[in-house]
Amino acid sequence: MRPTLGGRRARPRTRGGTPARALTATITAGALLLAGACGGSAAAGKENITLSVGLFGDFGFEPLYRQFEQAHPNVRIKERQATYDDHHTNLAAHIATGSGAADVEAIEVGYIGTYTAQPQRFVDLRKYGASTRQSEYLAWKWQQGVAANGAVIGLGTDVGGLALCYRRDLFAKAGLPADRAKVSALWPTWQAFLDTGRRFAAKAPSGAKFVDGPGEFFRAMVAQAPEGVYDRQDKVVAATNPAVKQAWDLSTRMVADGLSAKLTSFTPAWDTGFAKSSFATVACPAWMMAYIQEHSPGSSGRWDIAAIPGGGGSAGGTHLTVPTQGKHQKEAAELVRFLSAAPQQEAVFKAIGNFPSLPALYDKPEVRDHTNPFFNGAPVGKIYADSAKSLDPQHLGPAEGQVRAAIGNGLTRVDQGRQSPDQAWKQALDDVSKVK
Repeated sequence: MRPTLGGRRARPRTRGGTPARALTATITAGALLLAGACGGSAAAGKENITLSVGLFGDFGFEPLYRQFEQAHPNVRIKERQATYDDHHTNLAAHIATGSGAADVEAIEVGYIGTYTAQPQRFVDLRKYGASTRQSEYLAWKWQQGVAANGAVIGLGTDVGGLALCYRRDLFAKAGLPADRAKVSALWPTWQAFLDTGRRFAAKAPSGAKFVDGPGEFFRAMVAQAPEGVYDRQDKVVAATNPAVKQAWDLSTRMVADGLSAKLTSFTPAWDTGFAKSSFATVACPAWMMAYIQEHSPGSSGRWDIAAIPGGGGSAGGTHLTVPTQGKHQKEAAELVRFLSAAPQQEAVFKAIGNFPSLPALYDKPEVRDHTNPFFNGAPVGKIYADSAKSLDPQHLGPAEGQVRAAIGNGLTRVDQGRQSPDQAWKQALDDVSKVK
């Protein structure tokens, strides 16, 4: 689940156009057998406790909380949500001061390296049986939540394999193919994507631009390179990695060519852009499907999903952690195990689209054959399973999120006409050099 670059970043209010109550209907009988994930229901006479869960947006967990509470009559769960930026800023302050964190805290992959470097601040989930889960996970997803000393500080929920969502109707009006296979063939490379954008712009419907803005496309391009903004020695290499500068040049070319709707992702203006059909394409990790459905309620069947230019890549994904400052660490760890278990990951995917991080689910017919009517019946199970299987994610540094945000802010300045690409690049690198 999701990530952002630059500007004011807010996580989706919900991760899906599907209300949480739909998840209740989706959860199968197997998902309700909590004993396997949680060790059975609480015994009578235990202390009544409240567990707090800190999230950046709505992960669709509410129905799952109710199931956990049914199996643990002495537990009540309270969720607190914040925007993406506010959540991670507040979490950093809470961890640094030793107070204020929720019993369970979600951490997006761009920030997980910050906390695997501080394992003493989090419960080592191996203490509560997490080691038995390792074989269930994609190897790289598991490793993202592991500290250098071997402590498991977080269990993964979703992964963000990349595709590209596009508006079939706007493509057709601009004289472009609408069929997803033909659309995918338009852009084997990012340069071909820009060339297609110019074709779209020549006959675009009134008020429609080719892309929402450059930020998420920049992130997608960088994600496809062997190395991103950090090297494996945790040195920031944004200034010296040619893949980063190449992505910057292509992203700012989108702006120069008039292809951008000049909208910053996860802002109210961006939400309105979906509703008003202001752009025809958006970088689309699995969790983005839910966001589009929520903010384009009248566009069912007009959206579709094609291959991402350049092939593959990853954007986003989350781990659930238990800060050591919490008073109910055992119960919190039990909740993390439950929410990240296979039946729950499958149910969330089928309800709102967040793609599981457990590969055993990928070939299950219920996942592999899953389609999404909103996206013209796109075979989303196959699309995102294939993407997840082929991923070889980059090494993520300890201040990954802050470095990306500094560069993303520069792209926003270019998109809004406040700086030239060269000026913004110079300032972005200066801002990156100050990240600690």
